[in-house]
Amino acid sequence: MSIQLFMVYFASVFLISATPGPNMLLAFQYGLNYGVKRTLWALAGLSLGLFILLLSTLLGIDVISRESPWLLEIVKAVGASYLVYLGVTTWRDADNNSSLMQDAKEVSAAAEALDRSYPDARSLSSAAVSIAPSNIKLFRAGVWVSLSNPKAILFFAAFFPKFINFSAPLWPQYILLTVGLFMSETIWQMIYMIGGKKLAGWLEVGHRLAWLNRICGVIFIVIAAALLTDVIKGFMA
Repeated sequence: MSIQLFMVYFASVFLISATPGPNMLLAFQYGLNYGVKRTLWALAGLSLGLFILLLSTLLGIDVISRESPWLLEIVKAVGASYLVYLGVTTWRDADNNSSLMQDAKEVSAAAEALDRSYPDARSLSSAAVSIAPSNIKLFRAGVWVSLSNPKAILFFAAFFPKFINFSAPLWPQYILLTVGLFMSETIWQMIYMIGGKKLAGWLEVGHRLAWLNRICGVIFIVIAAALLTDVIKGFMA
């Protein structure tokens, strides 16, 4: 994988990871309620769940590319169709996809209201630490939230083939894809955990969240078009 292709890949996943989803909302909510240090256990669980999904996808792609190369072209075509679907629905629903950010704002408002109810004016996060679940429970919650989205496997299977050169050694490329994805996810999870309240407010200003979703929709469609081009070239070769 060339450095240029990796940068395109990383820029794409970085923008896509920025959109609020279950993982980011969990990082925000736990960071607010339990503090940064405790929430790191939940982030570790989110990362493990993501790694399991990612490994399952890459192993499947690896087997198909070695055993049934023709089937890989079909996977690419199906994946491209799925990305087009994601792109169109993401763009179409951009103005209606603020529910997760609204949930985040409601969590923040509830936290502030409960914080004001404490006579000693301690913050909610400080009070919550004393009654928070154990570190293992926080870790386990992160794992299950990450694994509870089977659509992630479909997305990975549709997204990755465009950035893999199947005529070159595969595992070095898999490692780069994994590192890039984990860097992107970790950066955004930390942002949501530490500054989620401010981020939620920023995204709600001037339809910024809607435009972020539209940009992601365009990225999906562009990658789908590139995948379909590869499929056509493969069948014509």
